[in-house]
Amino acid sequence: MQLEILDWESVLAADAATVGGKAWHLARLKQLGLPVPEGLVIPAGWGRLHDDEAVPPAIPLELSAALQKALATRGWLNRPLAVRSSAAGEDSATASFAGIYRTCLNVCGIEQVQLAVREVWASLSSPTAIAYRQRLNPGASMPGMAVVVMPLLPAVASGIAFTCDPITGRDDRLVIHAQWGLGESLVGGQATGDEYVFGEDLLDDHWILLHEQIGSKATKAVARPEGGTAMVPTSAVEATGSVLSAAQALALAELLRDAAVALDFTHPFYDLEWVWDGEQFWLTQARPVTARPRYTYPALQTQPAYWTRGNTCEVVPEPLSPIDWCNARKLVNELLTQGYILAGYPLLPGLQRAGLFHGRLYLQLSLLQWEVFDALGVIPQLTNSLIGGRQPEITLPSASPVDGFARLRRVVRYMLRSPAQRRRGQCAMERAMAEAVQWRKQPLPEDVAGLRAEILRHFHVARSAADLFFLQGSGGGSLAMLVDQLDKCFPGEGYALATALLAGGEPSVTARQSYELMALARLWGESIRQERVEASSDHGHSENPRFQDAFNEFLERYGHRGLYESYFRNPRWREAPEYLLSQLGQLAEVDEAALQARQKAAVTEALVRIRSGVPFWKRAFILKLAKAATQECNQREAARSALTALMEPGRRLLLAAGCYLVEQGVLVREADIFQLMLSEILRVLDGDIPETGVKARVSERKRLFEQWSQETAPDVLVEASRHSRQGWQANESAAASVTASNNSRRYQGIPTGTGLARGKVRLLLHPSDGYKLQKGDILVAPSTDPGWTPLFLRAAGLVVETGGYLSHGAIVAREFAIPAVVNLTGVLAELKDGDMVEVDGMSGGVTLLERNGQ
Repeated sequence: MQLEILDWESVLAADAATVGGKAWHLARLKQLGLPVPEGLVIPAGWGRLHDDEAVPPAIPLELSAALQKALATRGWLNRPLAVRSSAAGEDSATASFAGIYRTCLNVCGIEQVQLAVREVWASLSSPTAIAYRQRLNPGASMPGMAVVVMPLLPAVASGIAFTCDPITGRDDRLVIHAQWGLGESLVGGQATGDEYVFGEDLLDDHWILLHEQIGSKATKAVARPEGGTAMVPTSAVEATGSVLSAAQALALAELLRDAAVALDFTHPFYDLEWVWDGEQFWLTQARPVTARPRYTYPALQTQPAYWTRGNTCEVVPEPLSPIDWCNARKLVNELLTQGYILAGYPLLPGLQRAGLFHGRLYLQLSLLQWEVFDALGVIPQLTNSLIGGRQPEITLPSASPVDGFARLRRVVRYMLRSPAQRRRGQCAMERAMAEAVQWRKQPLPEDVAGLRAEILRHFHVARSAADLFFLQGSGGGSLAMLVDQLDKCFPGEGYALATALLAGGEPSVTARQSYELMALARLWGESIRQERVEASSDHGHSENPRFQDAFNEFLERYGHRGLYESYFRNPRWREAPEYLLSQLGQLAEVDEAALQARQKAAVTEALVRIRSGVPFWKRAFILKLAKAATQECNQREAARSALTALMEPGRRLLLAAGCYLVEQGVLVREADIFQLMLSEILRVLDGDIPETGVKARVSERKRLFEQWSQETAPDVLVEASRHSRQGWQANESAAASVTASNNSRRYQGIPTGTGLARGKVRLLLHPSDGYKLQKGDILVAPSTDPGWTPLFLRAAGLVVETGGYLSHGAIVAREFAIPAVVNLTGVLAELKDGDMVEVDGMSGGVTLLERNGQ
């Protein structure tokens, strides 16, 4: 065997099984800029495998010589050391082996080091270790055992911590246990230390000390002069006082969370060990939390946990950068709970409704279905239709009269309170738009402290916009009731009639934006004709100031929008107007009179059906619901626009921070700032993360992002195990519904735009490919956001893989009375460019009439 003693850098270049989980995590922490003591690692394979725990294996002569040389080189021959196990599989995401393998503290001199290494090897075959491994994986072979050797820190205090609540599973909690002296008394259960419980501040990613409990701390572990450790009594002051001050505990909490985020920002749930040497905190161990309890409502505890992309794959179809995920996991909870708060529903605190899998944003569908049912009585089937996607449904418990009455009270309370809340939301939108303009036009801070403060203030303001969140997250109530009432009168036609009834009317901000863009296109056409006339004369070229002024006014109102604008990393139209300009030529050909006639015809036809098939006493109620549904959908779009407007100055501030860090040599490119979480950005600006650590995090996440970009994320995930994310599995039921009939193929989705259209399929994966769309084509897309809207105006019909009745594509298609069908998972793989299809916006069917070239 070729001998090699590894340092932390070499550990990362080695095979993970060779160095073991403990060494691997410590090396990663060091690489990512966390305070980890220097160390060396004896790779696995040197210890002789045996069955006799009482006879530790001998140290090979070549290893003994290399170990002595490595210790001498580092000046560690006469320094107290810690010798720890690092077996393959230890401290992994599925097994911790906490307390199973041997750790030796205060090891002095080469002889003691060799003996400690032998004891660590021997612990691999202890009865406890064998039993634990067999329980995890019966019949598995003996793993390799690497050994970590580190200086023993002069521990004034030490302890363990969890970056989630290990008892409840809440991920907005952080728990620290602290004890005087060495940590083995706490880990071994020989003493009860202090406990500090922190809660996450939802507004600025900081931590707040919620609870401190003083432990007995009657004894503590200390290093003996001759080697090893001993338990000694603590002083009266130590026994009754706090191990950590409030400031120390907060600094440690921020450090621990940073370590967890650095290791895995998607699931930062770790069990860590730490030491305070009187001057700074050190991290000495990190392992993923392997048995995080499922924190949810009692009714869901025994049911599978479903996660869906049915709605989010429209808004954020691509992988999220860390800064986007950091923002999304906070905003999703706020968006989805404001209506329940208004209704007086007792939400379970600390629930997380957003998850990041395959780099994509998922919603906790089980929670969504339960909360809207338990709060307001909306059944899971209707919830799924509003969200979009083809998801499974939770099982509902038997309803009692008491529960039904409570839900009715909450519905009434919501209906009584929501008008005033919507008025507050309208005022909040106006304030947000004005504040965004002011923020955008004010000069950037001149120093790093001012820049840090402004970034923090921006996120605080954007995340506390509760009135906007209400409008954005609770816009489906009236629409759901409208569909339900129409379905009772016209079975199976509720969606189609509601869609037709909502065509035209008061335009949403997105529709107004589109109408103004069509007006710009006409001005642009006039400008082009003028240029041609001037070019044919002797007057030469002159710009059209009328068009330029109108375009500048358009950007002043809508320049905060952009293609897939929900990502901080994507530029706004104000920064990159090329996409808008590229659309003008084809938009100039749109017949706006025909569009308005189509809208009017859809409404007229729907009203005729309602007058003929709805009792007179119910018609007024249905028309009132239609008006309310239009208002709610419009406010949903307007709130999104306002929240996007608030993002624009945030993007500007983040890029300014990126530029500053590039100048300091911390980042390579200013856009690398988007590869950091908000908490990391603040720590980097404070100088708390070294340059090498920042660059390592950015580089690692870029590789991860590229990996995610190549993956196909499932529409629905089902939790197969409560204890690890390896247990998440794709739900195969989320597939396109295809039926064969008379040599044609019919795809059934959700109707969201009225009328019938036939045309050639044009598959577009991104709105920047919109130049391929010809007049009369059927636009088929994976998802849509406001950046796609100009294309809607040119398409004869719309087919979208994703989305539900409240999706952006559905709302805009209804307004423009475009034949549209959404929620057709997999249809992009079924259809090809040039295929002839029929889109039935009334039934939700898309029929393949003729294959291209056949």
